[in-house]
Amino acid sequence: MHPGTIADNNPDKPAYIIAETGETVTFRQLEDGSNQMAQLFRSLGLSRGDHIAILLENHLLFLQICVAAQRSGLYFTAISYRLQEEEVEYIVNDCGARVFITSKDRQSVVEKLVGKMPDIEMSYMLDGVIAGFESFEKAIAGMPTAVIADESNGTSMLYSSGTTGRPKGILKPLPDGEFGAGEGAGLFQMLYAATEDSIYLSPAPLYHAAPLTFTLGFMLGGMTCIIMQHFEAESALKTIEQYKATHSQWVPTMFIRMLKLDDEVRLKYDVSSLECAIHAAAPCPIPVKEQMINWWGPVIHEYYAGSEGNGFVAINSEDWLAHKGSVGRALSGILHICADDGSTVPAGETGTIYFEGGGEFEYYHDKEKTDESRHEKGWSTLGDVGHMDEEGYLYLTDRKSFMIISGGVNIYPQETENLLVTHPRVMDVAVFGVPHEEFGEEVKAVVQPIDWNDAGPALEAELIDFCREHISHIKCPRSIDFDKELPRHPTGKLYKRLLKDRYWEGHKSKLV
Repeated sequence: MHPGTIADNNPDKPAYIIAETGETVTFRQLEDGSNQMAQLFRSLGLSRGDHIAILLENHLLFLQICVAAQRSGLYFTAISYRLQEEEVEYIVNDCGARVFITSKDRQSVVEKLVGKMPDIEMSYMLDGVIAGFESFEKAIAGMPTAVIADESNGTSMLYSSGTTGRPKGILKPLPDGEFGAGEGAGLFQMLYAATEDSIYLSPAPLYHAAPLTFTLGFMLGGMTCIIMQHFEAESALKTIEQYKATHSQWVPTMFIRMLKLDDEVRLKYDVSSLECAIHAAAPCPIPVKEQMINWWGPVIHEYYAGSEGNGFVAINSEDWLAHKGSVGRALSGILHICADDGSTVPAGETGTIYFEGGGEFEYYHDKEKTDESRHEKGWSTLGDVGHMDEEGYLYLTDRKSFMIISGGVNIYPQETENLLVTHPRVMDVAVFGVPHEEFGEEVKAVVQPIDWNDAGPALEAELIDFCREHISHIKCPRSIDFDKELPRHPTGKLYKRLLKDRYWEGHKSKLV
């Protein structure tokens, strides 16, 4: 739906609210503000197909800027606010942005980038300025609120989180058609029974693909979105109760953090308003999902997809209970499971997951990675491994790049992680391969205990025995180290590369 239509019909309805502060942007403010920003982009000479880069926390104007870029036919690259100078510099310069927008909150990082972004023609800052940046608020203040004459559909060009190497820009064709035509809640109405009265809660960083795509989709369907600046388990439950959220999106790590709250905290909040709780981004341990369904009811929905947009797989609670561990059946694209030689494998056998007939994409400035993602028949993969059953339900195993090869045996660590995280003394865990003279690699676990005082040989032995009681011994860690906090992305993805570097230093590394 066109945001101008929503603003005309419901000018004072909140488009989005910052959960922690109560700051609100109405649909009229969204419409007028995004028009002013679009006018600014045109005044700078930006036209359809040009790029901008955004480095912001979950800022009050984040979504307005994205809508402005969308209606201007631009590519917008939202960058993680957790990245440091060299990482931000790489993405800004790689994505081809002509305009860079950030905030005073990011000063410690961006002040080092002045003079290091040769393609940037104008750098703006919100909430104050430093040398090398102009005030974004002042720049848009004098712009008209009228719709630009050449509105068209833009889209995001986001970068992978870089859990196994440098992030890749994911370039998709710009959408055809008029801006606002076909936008909004169509998918959400079909899959998740969303209506204009729905209240959508986003507890995750907006720079990530799923939170950004879903939040924009719900909002441009005329629904109010609640944006948490930072996820914290109890605060999330409190926010559901306070705003009577009907729809929300999570990652398994968030479920785990909420489930590990003391019951007197976890159960004191009313979450009965939830009609649909969506999760994705990583495989969810079966016991965790069972507990969530028991707690919240059969409102849990899961999907499997990527920023690449090459396919979409989904499952509801009822189907999941009948196919535990599955992420569902393909709603977009045709699934194929292939061996390393490209041949398809029978139902039940594990292989690389490919989509046929899904959306087009390429990895920006990286033909080699683009080619690696393609099957000889033109199908595309996100690099994940899994199998399908006879009914076409997909089950994820792990990312292919995380596979451990020990004595010639392939071991996928996700199963071991999913087990260990259910232990009552474990908050988080990473499992990966470390060097072994005879076998090449052996299985190592790094655990974040709930109570740091538990860390030590006794807990190590207890956890190894726990694994050996439940899964094949070859999948169990030979040793366990402890960290106070694992390097986990706010979207739930684990930076295993940062952990593996410690153990592979001085050895021939298999890191990618």
